[in-house]
Amino acid sequence: MVKVKDLPYRRYTVEEAKEQFALFEKAAKEATCADDVVKAREAYIRPLVSHYCTAASLSENRYNLNTADEFYSAEKEYYNGANPHFSVLLNQYNEMMLSSPFRKELEEKINPLVFLNCEVAKKAHSEQTVVDEQEENAIVTEYSRLMSSLVCEWRGEEVPLSVVRGYLEDADRAVRKSAAESIGRGLQKHAKELDDIYDRLVHVRDRIAKKMGYKNFTELGYYRMGRTGYNREMVETFRKNVVSDLVPVIAGMKEAIKEKMGWEKVAFYDNDVYGTASTERTISVEEVFQNAQVMYDEMNPEIGEFMRYMQETEAFDVLARKHKWGGGYCTEFSDFKQIFILANFNGSSGDIDVTTHEFGHAFAMNQVYQGGDWELSIGGMETAECHSMSMEFLAWPWMHLFFGENADAYRYKHLASSLSFIPYGCIVDEFQHIVYDNPDLTPSERKQVYLDLEKKYRPYLTTEGIPYLEEGTRWQYQMHIFETPFYYIDYCLAQTVALGFLALSQRNYSLALEKYIEFCRTGGQKPFAELVKCAGIAYPFGDGALKEIADAVTEILNKLQ
Repeated sequence: MVKVKDLPYRRYTVEEAKEQFALFEKAAKEATCADDVVKAREAYIRPLVSHYCTAASLSENRYNLNTADEFYSAEKEYYNGANPHFSVLLNQYNEMMLSSPFRKELEEKINPLVFLNCEVAKKAHSEQTVVDEQEENAIVTEYSRLMSSLVCEWRGEEVPLSVVRGYLEDADRAVRKSAAESIGRGLQKHAKELDDIYDRLVHVRDRIAKKMGYKNFTELGYYRMGRTGYNREMVETFRKNVVSDLVPVIAGMKEAIKEKMGWEKVAFYDNDVYGTASTERTISVEEVFQNAQVMYDEMNPEIGEFMRYMQETEAFDVLARKHKWGGGYCTEFSDFKQIFILANFNGSSGDIDVTTHEFGHAFAMNQVYQGGDWELSIGGMETAECHSMSMEFLAWPWMHLFFGENADAYRYKHLASSLSFIPYGCIVDEFQHIVYDNPDLTPSERKQVYLDLEKKYRPYLTTEGIPYLEEGTRWQYQMHIFETPFYYIDYCLAQTVALGFLALSQRNYSLALEKYIEFCRTGGQKPFAELVKCAGIAYPFGDGALKEIADAVTEILNKLQ
């Protein structure tokens, strides 16, 4: 058993990838039957993808752990330039699979979804945009470095943004207000840089899309996300249903909280407050993981065993510090069948959410190692987020281990905030659609678009009086907008499914867990929409689905009050 920090790193070069691909190309062209193509795919493409992704993921992760590390910073720069070349190789592989004379037989030996994904991936990259994609990657890295080094003045000290954000959940409203003002002032110091970075990103992505023959980046963005089984129109319908079916329920809930707390208005810094009981993390980081082990052992032996392996290999890094990337994620190093979780604990209840959320990702990734087609992996981003968000709710019976007598207060807050998140996620998604449909909007016009969307999806919330944020800039520290465009709606779709798992778990926990494990095992073997339908869980695009979710959630919230 090797600890993650001791995993060996070696740069896997584009030249090596090209040599490996040439072997596949030769074998595929000389193939006399479908079995020959399958063997070539396994012998050459599978290790090519695994070696390259492992090296790129390791270097990215170690750079994220310390963005001041010169060696891994240089390695990240290398993969920023290499990734477009790697994408070209995958495009060539996709083209060969799609045009194979044995394709009909191959679809009987390989999941047909592989070919559908090949068709989508083929539309996502082009050899003629390699230089532009390198420029895009460099700008994203510029943003990442800015955000990882950005500090806010807090109580006489310069503190990372991720830490100050934790105070937005403080029980003292004055503290929350000060935190919001500190964040606003911290961002305002870099206003010109943030505007410039995003403007350049929008225009380089627009240029890439138009070089590839698309009207704008929006269509290309969907292909980059690898979406199958649903499209822009279905997402628009989902957002419309959020406005009609969820926003009124959430607005009513927020109004009740406002009255109960005695506020004149629900300010931005009140959004994460759902009552007077404390849901701050009062146990140590060590106790968080000790109790998480107890929870997962009792939940399911297989899940408990995997958690123990993660801890023994030191596959968690959760403490915030200077030069550490400010977000959180779960990643894998496939050559070693090792998974790793990065987070930035800040003392809030969100630390427990992260522990369950990212572990849900990790468990699903580990299921892929047990079987299924390696190329389909865990599925699309929306499927992956179902794994994580649903695990958050399946952990509910053990919340007393983390919050003691305030466990129900946590459950109420967790559920209410999960429901409230969906409109925010829709803001982020529609904002990006508008921006990429209209790439020449000025920075001030983009901010006005964001303010208008806030009024549409969160009419109960105001940023009035908060420095900088009142200008419509909250989106500037939403990293997904800069780094992975059009990703964020996946959280909304997945949240709908996760709420479906919660509703089932309240009626029959063992059945919900059984369905969840099967959902994770199936992973990318089915398109998202089909996967959800087969599981018999809330279908995000279905007529009345959000109304049913709103009713189920309201009933559970009433029981917790």
